[in-house]
Amino acid sequence: MSENDNQKTVDVDAAFLKSRRGIIKVAEMGTLFVAFVCFAVASTPKYLTATLLEFLITLLLLLLYLLKLNKRITFLFWPIVDVFNSVFAAIYFLVLSLMVLISSSVTGALVGGAVSLISAGLLFVDSYTLFRNITFNKPRNETQNQSNK
Repeated sequence: MSENDNQKTVDVDAAFLKSRRGIIKVAEMGTLFVAFVCFAVASTPKYLTATLLEFLITLLLLLLYLLKLNKRITFLFWPIVDVFNSVFAAIYFLVLSLMVLISSSVTGALVGGAVSLISAGLLFVDSYTLFRNITFNKPRNETQNQSNK
């Protein structure tokens, strides 16, 4: 056996990045990163932590779909995990951004709050798009394939 036969290849789903869901995930990451930077400049650690955590969760979900790990790791139904994350994060960021916009007078925090509001909107759109594609009466592989569209 040659050395190339022993190496496992990783499938990259480049089409996912061009899909509606992929674009939404990348946009979420962009807005979360901008909000993170704004909160860092404004020295607001409580908002900074929440934004960084959701950025990392979104990054992990993006990598999960991009590297097709959702097809290898099948003990969780990933579309439902993604929907729950998106719904709870959207509600959390809606509340967080409204708190920042109402209570802060620091420019960086205000911009971070406004960008967090955009993130909340993107998270709501992501959860709606995902939930619309999930059907509970189909086999697991068919549903997971549909949720990547």
